[in-house]
Amino acid sequence: MHIILSTLNARYIHSSLGLRYLHANMQALADDTEICEFIINTRPIDIAEKLLAKNPKIIGFGIYIWNIAETTDVISIIKLLEPNITIVIGGPEVSFEQSSQKIVSLSDYVISGAADHAFRDLCEKVIKQELPKSKFISPLPFDLSSITFPYFLYNNEDIQNRVLYVEASRGCPFKCEFCLSSLDKTAWNFDIDLFLHEIQKLYDRGARRFKFVDRTFNLKISHSKRILTFFLDKKDNTIFLHFELIPDHLPDPLKEIIQQFPQGTLQFEIGIQSFDDNVQQLISRKQNNAKSKENIRWLVNKTHAHLHTDLILGLPGDNLSSIAKSFDELMELKPHEIQVGILKRLRGTPLTRHTENYTMKYNTSPPYNILSNKDLNFDTMQRLNRFARYWDMIANSGRFSHTLPMILDYKPFIRFLKLSDWLYKNTDQTHKINLNRLFSLLHRSLIELFNIEKSLAEKCLLNDYQISGLKGRAKFLIEASNVEIKSTKNEPNHQTPSRQSRHLQS
Repeated sequence: MHIILSTLNARYIHSSLGLRYLHANMQALADDTEICEFIINTRPIDIAEKLLAKNPKIIGFGIYIWNIAETTDVISIIKLLEPNITIVIGGPEVSFEQSSQKIVSLSDYVISGAADHAFRDLCEKVIKQELPKSKFISPLPFDLSSITFPYFLYNNEDIQNRVLYVEASRGCPFKCEFCLSSLDKTAWNFDIDLFLHEIQKLYDRGARRFKFVDRTFNLKISHSKRILTFFLDKKDNTIFLHFELIPDHLPDPLKEIIQQFPQGTLQFEIGIQSFDDNVQQLISRKQNNAKSKENIRWLVNKTHAHLHTDLILGLPGDNLSSIAKSFDELMELKPHEIQVGILKRLRGTPLTRHTENYTMKYNTSPPYNILSNKDLNFDTMQRLNRFARYWDMIANSGRFSHTLPMILDYKPFIRFLKLSDWLYKNTDQTHKINLNRLFSLLHRSLIELFNIEKSLAEKCLLNDYQISGLKGRAKFLIEASNVEIKSTKNEPNHQTPSRQSRHLQS
């Protein structure tokens, strides 16, 4: 009996923590189980071919918002060719609203929620031909101490080339309605000593980059301190740690430890989402805005941590004015990155209660992004989508650190929205704009759109160009020179008139 655990990751550098949990808890079936990971830009027919070549009896797929379309195609091919293979699906994208999903109808079983034990139990029943009466399986809650840690399943290739996901806790006590974690009753912590013992083994094998997936890393401060101290005591500047931080909960004992980490070792992801009190109340988000700002300002000014902050556009109650205000307030705090996200309607979230009152209209295909609401029409949402894309391209890329301050001189949101509109008007593109062309476009926009002195614009762009990795003379300067020459040639000749013309004039 051969069992495969599979998923389609967004990129090669990602690794599936969920599949490794399932494998680690297969017990007697562990030797008959293997993990096969793919990436979403691999053709479904090629994925199906590789899976079928292993002659499996059971395949379990992890389904997420980014891979459901491609995985549906993979399963369609497998079921057409080998209908007797038992297909089991699980993950957040198929745990709710199942009746309308094609992938659900194609599969034999669907596990909703945590499947650490449930997948093994199901495989045992399939092997014994003691099949469940329903294809829908909802596991009962279980104690975290009952599951085996999966970190030994990260192989050498994972350690050397991929992001290693780890978790010290599961769940979240907060009720933000756009997030699936709002369905959790609380957060549960793994035994901290056992967890750190596993992390030590990973470290001993050469692991240096750890991404914590805990929704609320700094919820239990005693655990947060233990984890940070564990890494700090290594005195190893090659370590890189990523944590999701609650912005308004940063007591002094935690600050003291954070301050000791050297440059390049800490990254905090901080979800602000909105600073608007009305929007926060509508989505059941409890956040002390004043405290959040104070803590972000402290982290920027007093630590070496890299801050990746998040805003979500299109929430119920959002309008262009409230979005601009939140963005500008966050910009004023000077975090290293602002991730501008567009609201997505994740299946099962309480956000649906606002659909009627706020006329929330979502894309029917993944990633189910908001198309319009009562206060943001479709055209405006399209502008905001482009804003987010260009912001990633220009600001979050880190390539334009000298140029960006001129664009965001005052009223940053309005200024960048103006640039975004101009870029789209002049390119009709939001993707596949090569770097040389982007430099040229910014050169034009600084002069034509923002009336910035040409010499200053070119000085800043040239500084960015020299650290961009591009080779040779800057093409934007060559193009600008050619335009000037052409313009000069086309100008009327105002030189001294010839003898004939003087004669005629007389």
